Amino acid sequence: MTNLCRWLSRARRGVEDGALLDVEAASLVAVAAVIGSFLGVVVRRLPEGKPIICSRSRCESCQAVLAARDLVPLASWFRARGRCRLCGIRLGWFYPAIEIAALLIALIALAVDGVPRAWLDCLFGWWLLTLGWIDWRHWVLPDALTLPLIVGGLVTAALFDPDHVLDRALGAALGYLAMRAIATAYRATRGRDGLGGGDAKLLCAAGAWLGLAAVPQTLLGAALVALAAVGGLRLGGIRLGAQSALPFGPFIAAAAWALWLWGPLSL
Repeated sequence: MTNLCRWLSRARRGVEDGALLDVEAASLVAVAAVIGSFLGVVVRRLPEGKPIICSRSRCESCQAVLAARDLVPLASWFRARGRCRLCGIRLGWFYPAIEIAALLIALIALAVDGVPRAWLDCLFGWWLLTLGWIDWRHWVLPDALTLPLIVGGLVTAALFDPDHVLDRALGAALGYLAMRAIATAYRATRGRDGLGGGDAKLLCAAGAWLGLAAVPQTLLGAALVALAAVGGLRLGGIRLGAQSALPFGPFIAAAAWALWLWGPLSL
């Protein structure tokens, strides 16, 4: 009888833990689209120096202040059929696209790691999503995002993996120096800039989160993703010439998050 009671107690705790995990996972999914909406505001306003928090959301066409019912992630856009409720102008796919991307990051993180680690996966993924999207739209990687990401990687290591703080610090240094060296070599051979300082800081941040061994793999992965993107553009009828350029930040971000989730390859 005593053994039966113990077994039932363990079973009950397992059910309660499972229910708690389900609640945490549902909370992460629920908050993801809201975070995505906020990231959209950051992507649009930060490069232009506009206020991010202390400013009401407005229609970019008629400048009318949007009500709460106009700002529900995904639902408001689909309910209004992609148009401003007040002036009827088409709003475009930017906000639903970044909200869906943020939601996908949460779902992938839950599938790979589950809670509670998925929260950290999402923090890193959402930050990289913001940087990559800004670079794609504005060709800039703001210090206001890259520098805190470097610090965040080192702080994360100190809190959760203190034995690897030195490895993360060396990874950050290697990431920055490697990208600066590549940029210098490109300028020397091509006579023009091909990589900006923001790319070096982003790879520095990747090293701070992933460690020394992952830096070369992040560079390689970013290059492969960039080549795949060029191939996709060619299939879509867009041909890039010798003088064409693509922002490199989105590809560094994609490679860094993939390596964060699945780890660097053992060589």
